[in-house]
Amino acid sequence: MNRTRSAVSLAVVGVVAAALPTLTGGHASAHPDRHLSTTTAGRTSPPPSAFGGRATNRYFPLEPGTVTVLRGHSDGQQFRERTFVTHRTKMIQGVRTRVVRDITRRLDGSLSEKTLDWYATDNTGRVWYFGEATGTYDRHEHLINHDGSWEAGVDGAAAGKIMPAHPHPSVGFRQEFLRGEAEDQAWIVQNNARLTTPVGHFRHAVRDFEWSRLEPGVVSTKFYAPGVGLLLERDLTGGNEVFRLVSIHRR
Repeated sequence: MNRTRSAVSLAVVGVVAAALPTLTGGHASAHPDRHLSTTTAGRTSPPPSAFGGRATNRYFPLEPGTVTVLRGHSDGQQFRERTFVTHRTKMIQGVRTRVVRDITRRLDGSLSEKTLDWYATDNTGRVWYFGEATGTYDRHEHLINHDGSWEAGVDGAAAGKIMPAHPHPSVGFRQEFLRGEAEDQAWIVQNNARLTTPVGHFRHAVRDFEWSRLEPGVVSTKFYAPGVGLLLERDLTGGNEVFRLVSIHRR
């Protein structure tokens, strides 16, 4: 992401940073999940006993066979991002996670990024993020690096939360943790947003702010619709990336 600035959004950085947990695993005062976490090396990880039920999350559905396509731009380049919720699972720290494949291509069709993400929904409907295996590629589709890859329980990494069961303003949480590699955090700021995309018009969308200590001054926002998931992600400051949902189907 680029590093352009916005005075208003930079003010947001200070507000949300003060409201959220520290990057070493603390909790915001409004954190609702304390009783479902165990502490390992100063960071929180969900116990396997918190999973295994049939709960789902309407803002972050993980129904196998779901394919979503987003289109957008970053740094003057156009991209197409295709996400597929596979039927595959991966055991991580005793939890059976769902494997989600995410492939981003440039306008010319060349591979830009390929990622396998690992998610699991706990018994109360919270969605946890257990890591990712990612690769970035040049225009000739040669691998550049695996930066940002991590797995809960490996080298001090800990799972984080991607979506609360009942998201509402003032809820803050750490989305991932591997020091120096994966330190994203989020803060729910709205749960009644309205948004129109090429897929349709949505009401009661959840909106959050997201940022990382690893990218000072960069703040983005995302919108999630019930029954659909991610609708829009956009940089507010520190970048110019925008992606919008253009199609969703189940196969």
